[in-house]
Amino acid sequence: MLFADDETSIQELMKIELPRLGHEATVCADGRAAIAAVEETSFDCVIVDLDMPHVGGLDVIRRVREVSPDTETVVITGKSSHETALAAIREGVFDYLTKPCKLAEIRAVLERVRKKRELTARLRALENRVRRAEGDARLVGDSPAIERVRRLVARVGPTESAVLVRGETGTGKELVARSLHEASGRASGPLVAVNCGALPEQLVESELFGHRKGAFTGASEHRAGLFEVADGGTLFLDEIGELPKSLQPRLLRVLESGEIRRVGENEPIRVDCRIVCATHRPLEEMIAEGAFREDLFFRINTFEIRLPPLRERRDDLPALIDHLVRRLRPQLPAGTQVVTPELLEVLAGHPWRGNVRELANVIEYALVVSDMLPLCCDHLPERLFGTQPRVADHRGIPASDARTATVVAASCDSRPPDTGRPLSLRELEMQAIFEGLDRNEGNKARTAEELGISIKTLYNKLNQWSEGAASRPAS
Repeated sequence: MLFADDETSIQELMKIELPRLGHEATVCADGRAAIAAVEETSFDCVIVDLDMPHVGGLDVIRRVREVSPDTETVVITGKSSHETALAAIREGVFDYLTKPCKLAEIRAVLERVRKKRELTARLRALENRVRRAEGDARLVGDSPAIERVRRLVARVGPTESAVLVRGETGTGKELVARSLHEASGRASGPLVAVNCGALPEQLVESELFGHRKGAFTGASEHRAGLFEVADGGTLFLDEIGELPKSLQPRLLRVLESGEIRRVGENEPIRVDCRIVCATHRPLEEMIAEGAFREDLFFRINTFEIRLPPLRERRDDLPALIDHLVRRLRPQLPAGTQVVTPELLEVLAGHPWRGNVRELANVIEYALVVSDMLPLCCDHLPERLFGTQPRVADHRGIPASDARTATVVAASCDSRPPDTGRPLSLRELEMQAIFEGLDRNEGNKARTAEELGISIKTLYNKLNQWSEGAASRPAS
């Protein structure tokens, strides 16, 4: 750490006491020496007196932010320079001390700096693990819908504009936030994601803005908020529509001023982070109902990106499935077939109400139950093979059974003329299935729906027929 003060007695004291506290310290006699030191060496923390001749502490703080943005800064000020201390707070200093300050106060603030840096380091380590697990922030697919999203991300990513990402649950809104962050000039800074709907309402304010020790029951220590943790990077506010109405004015003020106030403090702290918000809720309807502030909506919606649901980009299924399989099996050789055509056909016919997140869960399930690739229909969870509701027709026969019976009966008139015998029920059933496949150009999902049976039943019947044909002697 670096300590700068123009009083000789304080310099000598810090040269002795800071090493006793476990800190490797550089002690400077004025602002010029402090700036020279930070330009030559990187420090975890810089403590500087504001009132120094020639080069003041505020100039040192500004230079530290230029050459070493990750360094935490603390100022020491006399009571006569209270306004200068506030100016330093607005510059983003971590904390300030008032002269005469006690050694215990310096020790306490250094401990808070240590905890904040540990939190930041853990956050960045977690981000790196997530990147390694998920790969790069790549939007997978070549459909027109996803190409449009990709173009928008490329255009707005390098800017500082606030972005609102809209889309159904599971469409990949956080992936878009990661893509925006990595395309920006803040990519080397932290990406902090918070789900506004997952935080208890009484703790949202403290989580976002931080708090001072004793600010409320249970606040046993000072805590930096997520805005501070995201300083220099991107703050992703997921499910912004769940933010309590009481906190929306305060968030609006932070976005407009770039300043936060910790719970229990009156002095503002300047933060520099880009805001990306996301929601699956219709914010315009919430505004009309009085549940969401219109001015906040306009502030977070400088640039809007809408993510298409998976059912509107089914052409991307092969690429998405291949990406998901290889994410879970990173050592898979290139060119390996990961799924059978039949499984792909089944997945193409699924409604995917949970979008890409649901698809990822299905692929993970299949990889767990399978012994080898390619994945086939037997590896899919049972819930993907649900049948349509069975509604009785005017004869009292369930509609699905009636449809099957009609197709089977029609097939009797077109049975092969050279059989020399009536067709068995099994043969009639299979004739109906094969004719249905002919009509639907081989589309098994559509054929199963037409016959009133599940796609799994159709596959089972085809597999049984194929196995039986293999064991029968050639005619």
